[in-house]
Amino acid sequence: MRKHRIDLFSLVAGALFTVIAVVYLVAAVNDQSVNGRIVIPVTFIVLGAGGLAGAVAAVARRGRSDDAD
Repeated sequence: MRKHRIDLFSLVAGALFTVIAVVYLVAAVNDQSVNGRIVIPVTFIVLGAGGLAGAVAAVARRGRSDDAD
């Protein structure tokens, strides 16, 4: 089986949405509410950071493969 590169943005996004789902599930079970004023901005910040990290990783990988040639 061929190895593939890790897509950092997809990994961060998947983990983030899993955490958000668990937070809402735990809040529903405990009869609590989740403040959307906090969740939505934090979601965008984490997705932006993940996108930035993915872009930096892609540029670093591209730079390494150019040096190898």
